[in-house]
Amino acid sequence: MCDFHDHGPLPRLPSDEYILDTDRVRGLVTCVRGRVETAGSPADVCEQISPVFADLLADRDWLPAQYQAPASGSRMGGGIGQWLLFRAADRSLSLFSLVVPPGAMTPVHDHLAWGLVGIYRGNQDEEFYRPALGRLEPVRRRPLGPGDFYTLLPPRDDVHRVRTTSLETSVSIHLLANDTGCVWRHTFDERTGEARPFRSGYVNAECLDGDETP
Repeated sequence: MCDFHDHGPLPRLPSDEYILDTDRVRGLVTCVRGRVETAGSPADVCEQISPVFADLLADRDWLPAQYQAPASGSRMGGGIGQWLLFRAADRSLSLFSLVVPPGAMTPVHDHLAWGLVGIYRGNQDEEFYRPALGRLEPVRRRPLGPGDFYTLLPPRDDVHRVRTTSLETSVSIHLLANDTGCVWRHTFDERTGEARPFRSGYVNAECLDGDETP
């Protein structure tokens, strides 16, 4: 069994943090916040912001090369880099790129937040799972290429793994309703389904709560 310590909520930041401070990123954040205020559910928000997210994935110019680079020593291993682009002061929204070198794959993990994930560069296989007693049940597996995206809606469609299948490094864009790199979430053992505390962190930002132990 795994001891899930309650780490409590993340402390509020002094202000919204725009690491990539551009009109494109600010426009996306404004759009998402407007839909959150008026939509009836997370599924509605995701549906309404999907066209804006699709435009983001299609734009070849908005994401600088430094946020498309692998990172040695990452907590996910394999040179996988998680680059923060924006997070809300109250930790209710984050935008980041996940960079996965050729042949590398993430552990099976959850997110604990609704949102959208899409491929910006390269190709990936996406594998979704359903945790069950003593095992992980495969739900679906599919190939993804640039412009493809999908919705995360916990507890359904939240536990997955991605692997790069292209010869070039893959880059995916994540727009999620928490500070994903800093919340304590879970990885899952492929054979037993056992969940373990996990915090991915960011390459370029600190969590600022002083809590680095599970």
